[in-house]
Formats: sequence, structure tokens, C-alpha cells
Amino acid sequence: MNFHAIRAIYLFELARTWRTLLQSIATPVISTSLYFVVFGSAIGSRMEAMHGIPYGAFIIPGLIMMALLTESISNASFGIYMPRYSGTIYEVLSAPVSYLEIVIGYVGAAATKSIILGLVILLTARLFVDYEIAHPWVMALFLVLTAVTFCLFGFIIGIWADGWEKLQIVPSLIVMPLAFLGGSFYSIEMLPPLWQKVTLFNPVVYLISGFRWSFYGVSDVNVGISLAMTLGFLALCLVLIWWIFKTGYRLKN
Repeated sequence: MNFHAIRAIYLFELARTWRTLLQSIATPVISTSLYFVVFGSAIGSRMEAMHGIPYGAFIIPGLIMMALLTESISNASFGIYMPRYSGTIYEVLSAPVSYLEIVIGYVGAAATKSIILGLVILLTARLFVDYEIAHPWVMALFLVLTAVTFCLFGFIIGIWADGWEKLQIVPSLIVMPLAFLGGSFYSIEMLPPLWQKVTLFNPVVYLISGFRWSFYGVSDVNVGISLAMTLGFLALCLVLIWWIFKTGYRLKN
């Protein structure tokens, strides 16, 4: 394992974050804070408690997860697409660096950014609402697993995309709607029975539900199932990346 190569890629990607701190960290934090202001303080004060939890506190896990999903995909997809677009990917491919080391460097840096962002949003939420974390280790596990999984997914999108527009298609038209419909702002028990069953086909439901359980000990789906679904999606992303590097699919284009 070439740890020097991994470290070089990792630090290079993190350095880009600090150069664009306003866009990378400040913008999503401010955007999520507006949700806390509108839904947590303004609307939340008029909403009934859900599962015995004040509405403003209830939506915290969903908002963190929503930001984590979109930023993980965006960070990882841009991180690998930019070298392909500029042609510098050839320098990486010609270096004595294995495909595994490339993935660890790029995905590790993107996941680190996403985890930092999630923790900053978690701390920012304290300014607007009070909350408790019943299972902090489970919360950390879901945070890390989700960040790594969706950074791998973003890495795949960055290789699949052949234009800047495609980088935004999946986060904007697929992931964001799934996050809104996955219980970020409500419990799926509020839905009619038919739609409760339909909602269970939304993979984001399991992420948000498991993450919310780590805060308050309540969830729409069993936490074991949520963890299994997260690990299953992680395994699927790893298989897809293995296939991409094995076939060389679009890597050099």
C-alpha cells in the first residue's frame, strides 16, 4: 500500500476545501440553518410533538442527513471529474498508484469534508433548538457510513458523467427529492397506509430513520434494518467501483 500517494491525493483534495471554504462549508451550513429557522422555530412552534419529540428537534437528523447526502455526492463527483476534465487524471494513472489507493485518497478526502460538515451543522443546530443524542456511538457510525457510502456513489457519478450537467442530475433530480420524501420533515406514520408501504422503497428512509434513532431512540424502521440497508448500498458501490477500474470505463475520457 502506497501511503505516500494516498496522503498526497487526500491532502490535495482537502486543500481545495480550505481554498473554497465559503462554498464548501459555509454555504450548506447557512442553507441548513435557514431550515432550522423556518421549520424549527417559526413552523415548529405551531406543530405537535412527534413521538414525544418537539418538532424542531425531530427534524435535526433529517436535515443533517439531507445535507450529508447531497454534499457527499457533490464533493466526490467533482473531485474525480475535475482531473478527467482537465486531463490531470493521466498523471495519477501513470504514477505508481493502484486503483485502490486512488479510491481511498479521493473518497477519503470527500468523506472527511462531509463528516466535518455534518458535525458543524449538528453544532449549529444547538443555536436554534435543544436536542439530546441518546446513542452517540451509533450516531457517529451512521454519520461515517453514510458519508463514505455516498462519497463512493459520488465517485461513480464523477466517472460516469461526461459533462458538467450530468454532475448535477443525480443530486438534484434524484437524491434531493428522495431526501424530502424520506422522512426528513415528518414521520412516515403520518402517511396513509398505502403510501407508508410505497415509502419503504425509498432507500433514504432507512438512512434518516436509523440516524434519528441514534438521537432519540425512535424510528420509523428498525435500526438493524437501517444499518443493513446502509451496508448493502456500501457493498453495491464497492462492487461498481471494482467493475469500473477493472474495465477502465470512462476513466481516461
